[in-house]
Amino acid sequence: MTMTAPGRKNADSGTEERSAAVRGTRGRGRDADGMAVAAFVLGLVGLLVGNVLLGPSALVLGLLALGGGTARRARAWSGIALGVADLVVLAVLVSTDGTVSWSL
Repeated sequence: MTMTAPGRKNADSGTEERSAAVRGTRGRGRDADGMAVAAFVLGLVGLLVGNVLLGPSALVLGLLALGGGTARRARAWSGIALGVADLVVLAVLVSTDGTVSWSL
């Protein structure tokens, strides 16, 4: 912060501080939105392949997105629901076939 006169702040320094604060907030929201989309995609793909890894990943990313204040709350909740569905598919596969993968 620069001083123009003893005890007085430069008018530009306050603007810079406010814009930095806005950028930081906007970056966190953007990260949370990305996590919501990633949770949805991982949950959807996990229904077909790799439900052992992708289901829990979708759950964690969906919860982190909700905790991060995402604007895409429905997408985060969808990712969580798909992650739970992945784990249900995994439980059914293990209990019926004794395996963690689809068998044809």
